[in-house]
Amino acid sequence: MNEPRKKNPTFRVAVLIVVVVSLVIATVLYNAITEKREFDRENPDDTPITASAPVQASAADAASAANASGAAAH
Repeated sequence: MNEPRKKNPTFRVAVLIVVVVSLVIATVLYNAITEKREFDRENPDDTPITASAPVQASAADAASAANASGAAAH
């Protein structure tokens, strides 16, 4: 009535590949996080970076560029 199912070796290989790829991804992520924490521990950042800091630098650069081009025109 019910015949025993044939075991599919392709399915086993596919599962093995998925497991190995998952382990590799997990290892890479673990190493990246560990290295980042170690780097942050060795190189502490004393000054917090705010979102307005790049804007202020850009505004200062623009003002100095405008002064330089205005001086060259006269």
